[in-house]
Amino acid sequence: MADQEAIMKTITCYLDFISPYAYLAFESLPHSLMGLSHRMVYKPVLFAAMLKHHGQLGPAEVAGKREWAYRQVVWQAKQLGVRLDMPQAHPFNPLALLRLAIACSAEGEPNRYVCDTLFKHVWQGGAAADDPQRLQNLTQQLSPQRSVDAPEVKDQLKANTQEAIARGVFGVPTFCVDDKVFWGLDALPMMRAYLDGDAWFDSAWDAAASVRSGIKR
Repeated sequence: MADQEAIMKTITCYLDFISPYAYLAFESLPHSLMGLSHRMVYKPVLFAAMLKHHGQLGPAEVAGKREWAYRQVVWQAKQLGVRLDMPQAHPFNPLALLRLAIACSAEGEPNRYVCDTLFKHVWQGGAAADDPQRLQNLTQQLSPQRSVDAPEVKDQLKANTQEAIARGVFGVPTFCVDDKVFWGLDALPMMRAYLDGDAWFDSAWDAAASVRSGIKR
């Protein structure tokens, strides 16, 4: 047991329920990490605050990219065998969902059941994710340990977001292991390789990111 605990890695998953890619990655995690000894920590963050920090628009705010993203996630869900129904409107304000997730844990780290319930609230059924009655029903279902309006809950969401930015996170979903940052659904195989001890990361990880910037706009 001691040896097993010594090699157990902690994976921090930064997520926002507004992201369909975060939902698909969340659904794919059990298969991707099968057989690995690990500790998973889920940390809700406000994706919009990250975009603002980096001076960017979200995929759903860019014409052309918006339509492509929706088509792609519906296709990817089909390929993965995951049910995905686009909500009535997107993007929407996810603050209530993020605060609810944090309020469900005394430490501000929601468990997988809570995250699963919140993701399915958004991405299954095709209803409005921010409908007040649905949010009220969801809150009753999850029975949070703290009030979603408590100052410490709001502060925890801000702290999570700032922590993520400080670790080099720029989008969701992002998985941080040691000093490595893995972004997106399609990064899951890469993260698995790192956790399996792939020697590629000993040299190529840093070398691949050392290309000089040729032009800045």
